[in-house]
Formats: sequence, C-alpha cells, structure tokens
Amino acid sequence: MLTVRITAAERMLLRRLAQGHRSDVSEVVADALLDIIPTLSAPGDAYRLLGAFATPAPCALTVWLPTALADLLVPGAARIAQITEVRVESASAALGAALRLWLAQDPVRLATNLSVMHAGRPASALVAA
Repeated sequence: MLTVRITAAERMLLRRLAQGHRSDVSEVVADALLDIIPTLSAPGDAYRLLGAFATPAPCALTVWLPTALADLLVPGAARIAQITEVRVESASAALGAALRLWLAQDPVRLATNLSVMHAGRPASALVAA
C-alpha cells in the first residue's frame, strides 16, 4: 500500500476512469504507472516529474500496487535523481508525481490507453461522467 498526493480534480478523473473501466482505482494507478514509466527516461520528462512534486496536491489517496510494479519505483526514483541531481524522497512521492503526469494528459487519450491495455473496452465508456 502506498499513499499518493493528488488534487481533487485528479482524484475525480481517476475515479471516473476506474468506474468507466469497471475496476478499482488501484488497478488504474497500476495501469498508469505501466503507461508512463517508459516515458520518464528522457531528461525533459524527468524534470517534468520534478515539476509535479512542486505543485501542491492536497488529497491523499491510498493505493495497492503489485510488488513487482512497486519495486520499479525505487530504480525509477534513482534514475530521476541521476538525471536531475534531485533526490526523490520516497516511492510514494515518485508514484504520486508519475500519476499526476499521467493524469495531466487528455482524458480521452487516457481512456483509450486503458482500453488498449485491456483489449477492447470502449474508450467512450471510460470517460463517461
């Protein structure tokens, strides 16, 4: 279990995506992490991740990740520190920043990515209010 910090709007979007995907928030967070981790190896993206740390996020959300996926957060945080020379304080902080970057994308694109990841659920259902 990890606790992440996100905004109320991000939390609402995450819940809508989970509801449209007919899953729970933790599953969508795991999918988000799988979707965004490959993009974080470039220096520009590493600095965008740091920007997500700097933006206030008042809502705490506790999620469960499979151990193998949670274990990716440690080397990911180390890679960010190597690129930016800024140490990421915890796995929860790294996950929260990565999740916030993922949620900052177009909601239709997020729904489409979830649909593709799970073979065929209609993307329009994933963003329905």
